[in-house]
Amino acid sequence: MNSLKNRVSIRQYSEQEISDELLGEILDCSRRASTSNNFQAYSVIVVRDPATKQRLTQLTGGQSHVADCPVFLAFCADLHRLRKAAQLADVDAKTNLESFLVATVDAALVGGTVQTVAESRGLGSVMIGGIRNHPLEAAELLNLPSEAYIVFGMCLGWPDAAATSSQKPRLQQELVIHRETYRTADITPKLREYDEALAHHYDQKGGSNSTHAWTGPISQHFAEPRRAHLRPCLNQMGFNFE
Repeated sequence: MNSLKNRVSIRQYSEQEISDELLGEILDCSRRASTSNNFQAYSVIVVRDPATKQRLTQLTGGQSHVADCPVFLAFCADLHRLRKAAQLADVDAKTNLESFLVATVDAALVGGTVQTVAESRGLGSVMIGGIRNHPLEAAELLNLPSEAYIVFGMCLGWPDAAATSSQKPRLQQELVIHRETYRTADITPKLREYDEALAHHYDQKGGSNSTHAWTGPISQHFAEPRRAHLRPCLNQMGFNFE
């Protein structure tokens, strides 16, 4: 609970390596994460090679911490292994949107578990959604089979002692936690409050002074569909959304 209450994203790491023993322990513990129907429809790719991380930096939009971190983890939704399992019973697996979602959720559950376990051991991390910028190239780089894609990545390393990172305010509990049924009252005042809290946070860090610190970026992000190329790429990678 303390790890979660105090967590921040870490993008600067010391030169200290993560031992294979510690990383193996973290990943092994995280295999106990919840999984739908025991499908375990995920795979994790551990990347230490500097050249591979440098290429991943390019594919994620120039995020230098991808190259700088000791370990980069790619969390994949993986239906390939399930198809192979079905073939043992002479069944041609019929995948669809539901199976795609199951695999994606499984990858997210194990990824969140890895992060919590790693941070409880003193490591720092940051999630990398930018890995979906170029899904085909990332899949080729990491030799993914058909019906597997990288849902997100994670940088992992020991925090640089000189780096400072203050905890960013989150949306108020009233906005994300509902009791019994979804609360549909006007949330505008709460959104304005959050804008102010986040603006103060950025101001303390010397960043943007916008009074629309959250609603502004949200509006910009959703003015046009993001990563519109993703679905056709996933079709090419063997996923069926029917």
